[in-house]
Amino acid sequence: MSDIPAAASASPPGDGSAKRPATSPGRPRGQARTRLLAAAARRFYADGVSATGIDTITAEAGVAKMSLYNNFASKADLVMAYLDARHEEWLGLYRRRLEDVRDGRGGVLAVFDAYADHAAFAYQDGFRGCGLLNAAAELPVGHEGRDVVRRHKEEVEALLHGHLRDSLPDRPEEAGAMAEQLSFLLEGAMARAGLEGAGTRLEHARTMAADLLDRL
Repeated sequence: MSDIPAAASASPPGDGSAKRPATSPGRPRGQARTRLLAAAARRFYADGVSATGIDTITAEAGVAKMSLYNNFASKADLVMAYLDARHEEWLGLYRRRLEDVRDGRGGVLAVFDAYADHAAFAYQDGFRGCGLLNAAAELPVGHEGRDVVRRHKEEVEALLHGHLRDSLPDRPEEAGAMAEQLSFLLEGAMARAGLEGAGTRLEHARTMAADLLDRL
């Protein structure tokens, strides 16, 4: 995740280094960390993880290179922080949508709405789809970052399943099958939306999901 606006910052764990950050006078350590995370999020999303170097991130963040290593052990640590942040940001979008939900149908559509909210952000270099899947595509098989992305997608399907169980309390097998079907619909729409640079496909997917729910 889905994904989270690339311009948003996050607060993943640092490396526990005892060194003092190389920040300018009056700029606290936390501010440098926030700037680094925000810059990494923008560039990883726009240009890709592999194509984005440390120098690019520190230049965009406006901090010294040593400041990055005082907050993260390596670029790999920063990538993991980025993935964790995108997961948490999507959950934030979903939880806000869930505030007005009163039934299982509304819960399912809240998941679709959260994806549409993601696509609607004003990205610096345009919408490119799910930042988590984009990053996973660059990571080798067995990389722990791919596990982060897989768990995120599993959690999204589990949320759909939970809402469908509320709608179909006496039909658990159908609820599970539909959760998988809707997760495929959602991910397919997200992939097409990313290629097209707009959220139209997600709007269509939400309409399809609503139609399926109305037939229950």
